Amino acid sequence: MGSKKMQVWLPVLFAIVMVVGMMLGYQLKDKTLGNRFFNLSKRTSLQELVELVKGKYVDKVSADSINQVAANELLSHLDPHSVYIPANRLKEVNEELMGNFQGIGIEFQIFSDTVNVMNVVKGGPSENAGLAIGDKLIKVNDSVTIAGKKITPDDIRKLLRGAANTDVHIQILRGDQKKDMVVTRGVIPVSPVDAAYLIAPQTGYLRINKFAERTYEEFMQNMEKLKKQGMQQLILDLRGNGGGLMKEATDIADEFLSDDKLIVYTQGEHVTRYDYRCKRDGIFEKGKLEVLIDETSASASEVLAGALQDWDRATIIGRRSFGKGLVQQQFQLSDGSAVRLTVARYYSPLGRNIQKPYSKGKAEYEEELSARFHNGEVVKRDTSKPKGKAFTTPGGRIVYGGGGITPDVFVAYDTTRMEPVMLKLYMKNTINNFVYHYYMQNRPYFNSIQTPKELTNKFIPGEKEWQSLVFFAQKDTIPMAGMNNKDKTDVLHRLQSLMARQLWRNEGYYEVANRNDSTVLKAVAHFK
Repeated sequence: MGSKKMQVWLPVLFAIVMVVGMMLGYQLKDKTLGNRFFNLSKRTSLQELVELVKGKYVDKVSADSINQVAANELLSHLDPHSVYIPANRLKEVNEELMGNFQGIGIEFQIFSDTVNVMNVVKGGPSENAGLAIGDKLIKVNDSVTIAGKKITPDDIRKLLRGAANTDVHIQILRGDQKKDMVVTRGVIPVSPVDAAYLIAPQTGYLRINKFAERTYEEFMQNMEKLKKQGMQQLILDLRGNGGGLMKEATDIADEFLSDDKLIVYTQGEHVTRYDYRCKRDGIFEKGKLEVLIDETSASASEVLAGALQDWDRATIIGRRSFGKGLVQQQFQLSDGSAVRLTVARYYSPLGRNIQKPYSKGKAEYEEELSARFHNGEVVKRDTSKPKGKAFTTPGGRIVYGGGGITPDVFVAYDTTRMEPVMLKLYMKNTINNFVYHYYMQNRPYFNSIQTPKELTNKFIPGEKEWQSLVFFAQKDTIPMAGMNNKDKTDVLHRLQSLMARQLWRNEGYYEVANRNDSTVLKAVAHFK
C-alpha cells in the first residue's frame, strides 16, 4: 500500500522541484542554448526530501525516470511546445539545430535482415574509405555481426555514429566478395537547402527545409548562384519547414526587406519586448517574390512568411500554415538533461500573433491538423474561416492573426495521396525500396545520365515499370492491380522523381518533382 502511495506522490514531488528549478532558470534571460540554473548553496526542504526518498525509501526508485515523468506531466499543463529533453537524447536533438552530425556518412535500408547502402555522402568519410552504393554491411567493429539478424535502424546508427576522428571497422559484401574497411568518422553536414535552380527563364526556385545554424549562409550562397544565372524573380519554398532558429529566419527576411523595417518582435510575461529589424542592404530587395507554405510550415517559417506578407513584399501561395507563435529557450539541467521552455510570443510587423489556440489541451492541439483534412479545409478554401483579429497591410490587404498564416493564393491538397493503397506505398517505404532495386538492376544505364532534365527525357516510366512495381509491392501485401488511372499516373511520376533523388539527392528530386507539383506550377503561372 505504501509503495503505491509513493508511486502517486513522487511525480508530484519532482514536479514541484522542477517548478522551482525552472523559475530560477527563467530569470537568467541569457540568449544562448547553454543556460544553466543557479546552484543553491543552501539546500531546501524539497531537496532534502528528494535525498531522503533516494536514501531511505523501501524500494529502489529511479530518479531519472521519475524526473522525466514529472517534467513531462508538468510541462504538459503549460503549452504544447515546452518540452523536457532527457540527457541521452540531448545531443541528437541539438544536432538538428546545428545542421550536422558525427558519423560515417551513408544512407541505408534493411532488406531481409541485411543492411544495404542506399547512398554515400559525396566527399564524406565512407566515400573516402571506398564504400559504395549497393554494398551490404556484414560486421561492425570486427565482432558485431549485423547481417541475418533482427536489428533496427536505430541499432545500426548507434554502431556507426560516434565522435569525429574515431575509427569504425566494417566488413561489407560487394557482389560475392567480402571486404574489410576502416572508416574514420567525421562531421556530416545536413544541408538546410534542398534545392536551388532556375525553374523557368529568369525564375529561381529555392527550397529551405529548416532553419539551422548554417541556413542563412547556404541561402546566401545559393542566391548569389541564382543571380549569376540571371534570376529576376524567386519562388521560396517553405512547405514542410517546421522552423528552427529564429535568427536564421530574420537574417533571411532582412535580405528581402529594405531600410530598417521591423521583421518580428518577441514579448513575454518575464521577457521585455525585443525588436528584430533590418540591418543591411538585402540581396533581393526588388524583384517579384512568392513564398510557398502549407499546414506543416511552422514557427520560424511563419516568422519569415508573416513579415513578407505584412510588408506586401511577397505573395503567399499554398495552404494555411501550422500556427506556432511561441518562442522557446533551452535551459540546461544539472543532470545533463534540458528543458525547452516557452518564454515569449512572437508578433509580426503588424502585431499579429499567429499561435493557434491550445486551451483545450495538448491532444486536441495536436489533432487540429488532421481536423483540417476531415472538415475539408485543405481541399476547399471557403471552408476555412479567417482566424483571429484582422489587420491591414500598407498595400491595403487584409490579413489575420491567430491560427497560422493564411495564404493570398490557395492551392488545394492533392487528395490522391490519402488513398489507402497510396498511403501504404509511402508508409511502408515500398516505392523508395523499389526505386533503389530498379536502380541497382540498371545501374550502368542510369549512371550514364548526366542531369535531371536528361532523366525526364530518357526515363519515362510506363507499363513495364508499373508491372515491376505491382510485383514488388506484393511482398509488402499492397494490392495495386485495381488502382485507377489518375493514381497510377501519379505513382509513375513519383518513380521518375525518386530516381532523380537516387542519382542527385534532393536537388535532383525537386527539379524533377516540381514539373508535376500543383503549388509550384501555380506559382510559376502567377508570375506571368
